[in-house]
Amino acid sequence: MKIFEPVRRFFGNIFYALLRGCFSVSNVFCPSEYALDESHFGARHGQCLMAFLGVAIAYCLRTNISVAIVSMTEKSSLNADAPVLMWDEKMKGTILSSFFWGYLLLQIPGGQMAEKFGPKYVLITAVGVAGILTILTPYAAINGGFYWMVLSRILQGAAQGFCYPATNFFLAKWAPLPERGRLVTSVFSGDRFGILITMAGAGVLADSRWGWPSIFYVSGATAILWALAYAYLGVNYPQDHPTITDAERSYILDSLPNTSEDRQSMKTPWKAILKSGPLWALLLVHCGQNWGYYTLLTQIPSYIYAVFGLNIQESGFLSALPYVSSFIMAFVFAVIGDKVANKEMLSKTTARKCWNSCGLWGGAAAFCLLAFAGEYEYLALTLLILAAGLNGATLIGYHSNHLDLAPNFSGTLMGITNGFGNVASISAPLFAGFMLTDMTSLSEWRIVFLTSAAVFFVGNLIFVIFGTAEVQDWNFPPEKEKPIQMTNIFTERMTED
Repeated sequence: MKIFEPVRRFFGNIFYALLRGCFSVSNVFCPSEYALDESHFGARHGQCLMAFLGVAIAYCLRTNISVAIVSMTEKSSLNADAPVLMWDEKMKGTILSSFFWGYLLLQIPGGQMAEKFGPKYVLITAVGVAGILTILTPYAAINGGFYWMVLSRILQGAAQGFCYPATNFFLAKWAPLPERGRLVTSVFSGDRFGILITMAGAGVLADSRWGWPSIFYVSGATAILWALAYAYLGVNYPQDHPTITDAERSYILDSLPNTSEDRQSMKTPWKAILKSGPLWALLLVHCGQNWGYYTLLTQIPSYIYAVFGLNIQESGFLSALPYVSSFIMAFVFAVIGDKVANKEMLSKTTARKCWNSCGLWGGAAAFCLLAFAGEYEYLALTLLILAAGLNGATLIGYHSNHLDLAPNFSGTLMGITNGFGNVASISAPLFAGFMLTDMTSLSEWRIVFLTSAAVFFVGNLIFVIFGTAEVQDWNFPPEKEKPIQMTNIFTERMTED
């Protein structure tokens, strides 16, 4: 371990410098007995860095097809040797959605495995296997045709089905309450980062002399390298980390009163989970988020290319701009959200609903305006950036709610909501594929955008009415008494002292 410590610190300090405003731990957020030196890069930050990169790479593998499929089905003058695949819009819609057919199957098993055996090797398997399958994608598309391409995407989705539930359970163990908004956002904003890197870089690779196959080779190889690195650097729990300080370990563990160290021996309370009203509200808002978010994710490159007539490289860069906005704004919302939470300006439930409303109802308004933006490309791009930027608030909205309701079963809860939520992820590109018979038709794009706005609105309305951030009784072992709910254990400890 000591040989690689300089490497760990080097990359850790780079990441810390970039995200210092989000990750810094000072007396503002935690009491003096737990305050770490502000320049210190802790073990939790290193683990969150690796998780961030894992999520980012997973999303690169997930979204590379959104840009690649434009080049795969259009002849490029810059790369005349790249094969052109004769897929119509319905076939492309099927390919874009097929990832999620496999993705939803292993969500709940992924959460269960992470809770029983720890998230580390679950994540390594998810990203590593998906990376291998991604490298094989060009062969499947060129030599196997449409059906082999669909099968390839289904298998990649199945491999990544473990990723989100395992990551969520990882955060239940590594994200102390005073920093939870920032750390959750820092890790899960990897999806935005992965998307914007893919949107910007895939277009360049597609128009290079290596053609669109290089998109899959580069992203797949990166995933395999991450899996190998995480096999060495990743740690399941703070108490198992070989170089963590006693102060940091105590800071993390003492701030998680609702998380049990005996999770492996606890039985999953399936009956109570299925009867939980707050969980159903969370599931439905997750479905609404996925519909609108994956409409943006899968359709932005085609929208910019078809409506504004931009080539694949320009389309890729412009398609990345909304995710630059979302990535940056997610951190802004997270920092403000933690300040609000730690100063107890709002109850946790009210804060979750307010941030989520900003993301979904604000996004719904942007979608409505986008539907009538017409051929004004600057206005349309501005609205796309606005919709994606506001959506960053959902990371401290519904996305963090799994950790509120039951941190001991946060992997399983994410598996449930993300699994069923991906029915919407499947439906959104299929719906767009069937509606868009003419990709240049503004009236058909209007239907797609207004539908997404309606789904955003209804999903958040359900969460506002029925959602809560209070920990549920079934989070605790039946034989143990529920611990006293403390809104801020650090404030109480300081008062006692």
